[in-house]
Amino acid sequence: PVVLFGAGTGTAAALTAAAERPERVLAVVSRDGRPDLAGDALEQVQAPVLLVVGGQDHEILRLNQDAARRLRAPHALHVVPDATHLFEDPRALAQVSAAARRWCDERLRALAEEEERERDLETHGR
Repeated sequence: PVVLFGAGTGTAAALTAAAERPERVLAVVSRDGRPDLAGDALEQVQAPVLLVVGGQDHEILRLNQDAARRLRAPHALHVVPDATHLFEDPRALAQVSAAARRWCDERLRALAEEEERERDLETHGR
């Protein structure tokens, strides 16, 4: 499985790819993206989605909030309070990296636990 990362309009491409290949995509991470541009693919995404947005980018924040309401997959909206559109402050970018790392770690841990349960079922026939 892969994790797809999109920024700006690339978020729409990542979400569309996740909708088209649900068996391949473990998670999607968006940084200050335009998930609204994914259109109807939003409702088809099955992978968990993390939307990271700068708190000072009001229009993009609104677009991400609207998109989050349309997602059927597990998702989270992480707002970096003082960040602007381009996350120019290194501390803001560090917050994006930390949030993305935690999100991916949680998904990988869940996948490993699921695979272990499946192995136990096969081994013990339960």
